[in-house]
Amino acid sequence: MNERIRADFPILKDIIYMDSAATSLTPEPVLEAVLSYYREYNANVGRGVHRLSQVVSQKYKDAHRKVAGFIGANEGEVIFTKNTTEAINMVAYGLNWAKGDEIVTTLLEHHSNFLPWLRLKEKGVHLKIVKPNKAGLFELSDFEPAMSDRTRLVAVTQVSNVLGTISPIKEISAICKEKGGEDSLFLVDGAQSAPHIPVDVGELGCDFIAFSGHKMLGPTGTGVLWVKNPNELEPTLFGGGMIESVSKDDYTLAGGYERFEAGTPHIAGGIGLGRAVDYLKEVGTGEIRDYEERLAKKLLEGLQSIEKVQVYGSTNLNERIGVISFTMTGLHPHEIALMLDEASDILVRSGHHCCMPLMDYLGLKDGTVRASVYLYNTEGEVDTFLETVERIAKVV
Repeated sequence: MNERIRADFPILKDIIYMDSAATSLTPEPVLEAVLSYYREYNANVGRGVHRLSQVVSQKYKDAHRKVAGFIGANEGEVIFTKNTTEAINMVAYGLNWAKGDEIVTTLLEHHSNFLPWLRLKEKGVHLKIVKPNKAGLFELSDFEPAMSDRTRLVAVTQVSNVLGTISPIKEISAICKEKGGEDSLFLVDGAQSAPHIPVDVGELGCDFIAFSGHKMLGPTGTGVLWVKNPNELEPTLFGGGMIESVSKDDYTLAGGYERFEAGTPHIAGGIGLGRAVDYLKEVGTGEIRDYEERLAKKLLEGLQSIEKVQVYGSTNLNERIGVISFTMTGLHPHEIALMLDEASDILVRSGHHCCMPLMDYLGLKDGTVRASVYLYNTEGEVDTFLETVERIAKVV
């Protein structure tokens, strides 16, 4: 990526930011879009006929259209939420469950795509968990016995937020429909995939996909739920803005995404997310994928060459993105993260990464150090990171 992109992230003049898997940085054009709302047309959406209300309503609708286009969806199918967690919970509590229904998920999942399904055990829903190998990769044959005609939903992350490994979503979708039947639904957690690799919901073969704006250059408090058939899902919140009409005895829901967005939404955030999508499209998702692959290759090879460092996940760049977890003999992950910050102003994540079941499975009671790169990182920063890790390893 070039210096023009770096210029859009002035915060980088003082730090090396390698924690984008948690929250990405926000470029100036997105900040400008958010501030423009507050400065130029601050009003509510769908609540008036005056000029500001009409302007903001159109811009908010345009943001939905942009996000829908970004993932190959149709206008009206994209619901704005506050994050991936809320989006997944909307599915968990918006479907009608029956005792004996089955949900299939995996040990790779972030807690946000695990706890909602675990809690449904209270309703008599059975949870089946597919395990990856130690590199975080699946054998497709492991999914077949987990699915049956009782399978109501399969919920799988497209990219592991710990190991960076990419799951075979299209193939899992085919098994879901074959073994579970046409009524079996498929949800994809796209929190780590949508920011980094091209995503097309039609090609994935899913019924739902959830992802967060704050991991893809957008404002915090923004997220997305795409629903293939909105009529299959019941709204979980009721109130202003999500109805067509109300009488003292009954109500009629609005159509499209509006039925799921009760109350005043995060308007500035939604508009900012639309601008973030514009930014990513201007750079090119394919170009971002290729660039990050080069950085990931350098990171992987460098870390693997350092004595006392253990890297987790696949080493095949076609099976992963630039999210790399590692440990170092003799040091707690938090200690390593603090030393990277203090020695070279490098910011990484450490701990369990909201994936405790996976950490237990891998035997990592203290978790890992996780370095994650994005379009604004450079090869020079990767060199500094590797040099600092090597210095730390030598003093342990």
